[in-house]
Amino acid sequence: MGQVPHYLVIGNGRVARHVLRYFSLSDIAHSHWHRGMDAAALRGLAQNATHTLLLVSDGAIADVAALLGDADVMKVHFSGALSTDAAYGAHPLMTFGPDLYTLEKYKTIPFVVDDDAPDFSTLLPGFSNPHTYLPRAQKGRYHAMCVMAANYSCILWQRFFSVLEHEFGMPPETGHPFLQQQTENLLRDHVNALTGPLARGDEKTIAKNLEGLADDPYRRIYEAFVTVYKEEHEKP
Repeated sequence: MGQVPHYLVIGNGRVARHVLRYFSLSDIAHSHWHRGMDAAALRGLAQNATHTLLLVSDGAIADVAALLGDADVMKVHFSGALSTDAAYGAHPLMTFGPDLYTLEKYKTIPFVVDDDAPDFSTLLPGFSNPHTYLPRAQKGRYHAMCVMAANYSCILWQRFFSVLEHEFGMPPETGHPFLQQQTENLLRDHVNALTGPLARGDEKTIAKNLEGLADDPYRRIYEAFVTVYKEEHEKP
């Protein structure tokens, strides 16, 4: 491989767009291909690249890697759950929204890398990001924790803001200081950030909460959290 890295970014979703922005801000040489472009051009782009980032859906990674033929490139995917012989995994531990980020923010994103991957500077040259390694066998559990923490908490906050607005007649922004403070508490001391009736063992308030959720499908989520929390904290 050449001394100066040249990346080929394959894909056109949110992650791909963010990576392309990161490369542009960092002056890292790169080219770009996605399925809406001429398929015949792909192998030519791969021949001129040192590294290929397969930023496509998990189910398409192996197939797209095969399209590269015998190109002598380092193949890397960013899936948090997938383990494949077609490419090494390097998962950016970040949520990627529709708005692009600053270079400073991109540089803070941690990468969780397959433990059998090459050295990070070889795998992703030009990236100065913090990184750690994880055995492939643990990726399913790792990604499940990511999904629950980020995506499923998002569903709860979306529900909260919706109920504020549509049932209680409050602007959704009424709840923003609440969310901001809870986030700050978690970042400051995640071990002791939990408050409320569950943390203080207030069974009467929990019962009132469940009564208030009598006709709400989210009652099952409340009950599940109570059950899991008690099981965890009643362990010997």
